Amino acid sequence: MSESELIERILKIEEILRMREKYDALSKYNTGEKVHKKQMAFHKCPKRNRWVFGGNRCGKTECGAVEAVWMARGIHPYRQNRENVFGWVVSVTYEVQRDVAQNKILHYLDPSWIEDIVMQKGSKDSPTSGIIDVIVVRNIFGGLSRIGFKSVEQGREKFQGASLDFVWFDEEPPKDIYDECRMRVFDKKGDIFGTMTPLSGRTWVYEEIYLNKYDNKEVWYEQMEWSDNPYLDEEEIKSLTSGMSEESLDSRRYGRFTGEGGLVYPEFDENVHVIDPFDIPPEWQDVISIDPGLKNPLSAHFYCADNDGNVYVVAEHYAKEKDVDWHAKRIKEIADGLGWRRNSRGNLEALIDSAAGQRTLAASKSVAEMFSERGIDVNCHVNKEVFSGINRVKSLFAARPPAIFIFRNCKEMIRELKGYVWGNYDMPVKRDDHAMDDFR
Repeated sequence: MSESELIERILKIEEILRMREKYDALSKYNTGEKVHKKQMAFHKCPKRNRWVFGGNRCGKTECGAVEAVWMARGIHPYRQNRENVFGWVVSVTYEVQRDVAQNKILHYLDPSWIEDIVMQKGSKDSPTSGIIDVIVVRNIFGGLSRIGFKSVEQGREKFQGASLDFVWFDEEPPKDIYDECRMRVFDKKGDIFGTMTPLSGRTWVYEEIYLNKYDNKEVWYEQMEWSDNPYLDEEEIKSLTSGMSEESLDSRRYGRFTGEGGLVYPEFDENVHVIDPFDIPPEWQDVISIDPGLKNPLSAHFYCADNDGNVYVVAEHYAKEKDVDWHAKRIKEIADGLGWRRNSRGNLEALIDSAAGQRTLAASKSVAEMFSERGIDVNCHVNKEVFSGINRVKSLFAARPPAIFIFRNCKEMIRELKGYVWGNYDMPVKRDDHAMDDFR
């Protein structure tokens, strides 16, 4: 065998091994051999607007790439599969597309599944070194699917017109492009999914996805950090964390949104402290706490404590632009549903902001008096000292094992906890904090 023939044979063997490795990559992912539980939670979630906020190298990009390949091939194990799927992969630049998203897509696509590759730049014989426009994928139903690649550098106008089955945002897109892509999947009831490290602070993604301020029933997110990825070496983690600032660690390791003065309660972990509701024993009932509001929301929560002193937030009333009559009626309805105890007068008892005991020139009765007349005796003599209250709550969140649990139905409290931040003069920002006040 000549030297040239030997080299040719070696190259063929190397190509076969690369092809096998690509096939094995998806096979191992499919069987769970190379996937961790938070990645699987993303794939199994039935919502149509799913996001992974994660630190670098926690496995979030794998989620997006596998999801796109599953959909294009028509082999998604947890969703209704379609024929002739058309989806977009959206990156922040074409260079990032080449190095990250398209590289991951090609890693999980067996070459025998590829009908064609249309290049925007470079040769399709060596697609990893160029910039791909479209990959045409053979769908198992007999049709052809298309995975198109877009860059946010193109601007919103280049995202118009198409009708799509999915859009994968690899890192955070501008709001106008996100809104345009939502319209692209509208008629097909397609999917939006994003995988990102929140390096830009509290942007529109923080408000619209993380806090879900519009209460979109299709929005879901998962947070990943390095310890969630069992394939990261402990020594590598130590090496990466050394010398990083606290803010960098928050975003690059934990996938947290940073900005302003930082979270008041960074100890709060939605995966730990938020639990599904269950029937609370009557002896655990402790107190109702109310932060009053008229134009602003009135926030009221029902608190319980077990025999070990663990605190449970079990029910919520949160509404604005309603009068005391309406609020009192709703609070009593919630109490009746919980079988909440009454006092000797047959009234509920609650804590309320001390300001509720004050009368004004415009009102002959205080808010406290009006609640009492409607069957809720409120105690205005509460400790409103901010720092001691915050420190007490922080100690509950920081305790191991956890000492406080919030029922999943208390959506407004959970939302406020995720957005409660420090402002100037070491004081929390007075914005969207009504549940935080009644909590403290």
